[in-house]
Amino acid sequence: MYDIIIIGGGPAGLTAAIYARRAGKSALVLEKASFGGQITYSPKIENFPSWGSISGTELADKMMEQALAQGADIELEEALSVEKEEDIFKVTTDFSEYEAKAIIIATGAKHRLLGVEGEENLVGKGISFCAVCDGAFYAGKEVMVIGGGNSALVEATLLAETCKKVTVVQNLPYLTGEKTTADALTSRDNVEVIYSTVVKEFKGADELEAVVLKSEDGTEQTLNPDGVFIAIGLAPENDAFKNLAELNEYGYIKSDENCLTFTEGVFVAGDCRTKSVRQIATATADGAVAALKAIEFIDSNK
Repeated sequence: MYDIIIIGGGPAGLTAAIYARRAGKSALVLEKASFGGQITYSPKIENFPSWGSISGTELADKMMEQALAQGADIELEEALSVEKEEDIFKVTTDFSEYEAKAIIIATGAKHRLLGVEGEENLVGKGISFCAVCDGAFYAGKEVMVIGGGNSALVEATLLAETCKKVTVVQNLPYLTGEKTTADALTSRDNVEVIYSTVVKEFKGADELEAVVLKSEDGTEQTLNPDGVFIAIGLAPENDAFKNLAELNEYGYIKSDENCLTFTEGVFVAGDCRTKSVRQIATATADGAVAALKAIEFIDSNK
């Protein structure tokens, strides 16, 4: 029996664990893949307070070390389901079962991948997902943005401010994002849009060397951008918790800044909840809020 079980070992979940332990509550963090979540794909982070520059993996390790030092338990297991029985939550994983007085869901959201050759190997080695996070590394250089929706247009617009050239690759014959944003982007001299084209392959061993594109008519071309930003959306993984929290049309858990769900004792933090900004700083903020609310809930039900 734990006071709080935290599902997800990214910045939100690990921050929640730190806050829970500092309040004297027992805490278990369950993570199905790798601790740190999406930040482990970032080779360099320069926008997180206290660190001028640090790799995502190193930052994740430091967060996990701090949670462990505070006395949190951490297990590499996937939470398959959570059921509420009276005042106790039962969490079933792929290895075991646990009980808790409160639950914090912090499963994050995964960047959608194209699923083409060379992609996974080059994430963090020339392939990025976040212009706010990594755009500064490509100032004065040439980059490529994959996608034509609102997220891609925003990424491309931000990159166009500092990059020498931005090439947008869209699989449709038109951009699907808002017209005003699209018009403003395409009017820039340093922006080119390639329509009806998909990525066939990313080339490179230890770093991105080239991108092979294939158009609708089968024609192929190879370009050599300094970096690529894939912007085809995020995919939250919240289906296992829809009995405890309301999901919006995109699968995110509906919640406000108090990180509450419709189930008493269940809280949500980080990229898996409805929010407009998804950054490490906002995830850690959510983790703190969710933990404090969970602590308040437990103390009020003694």
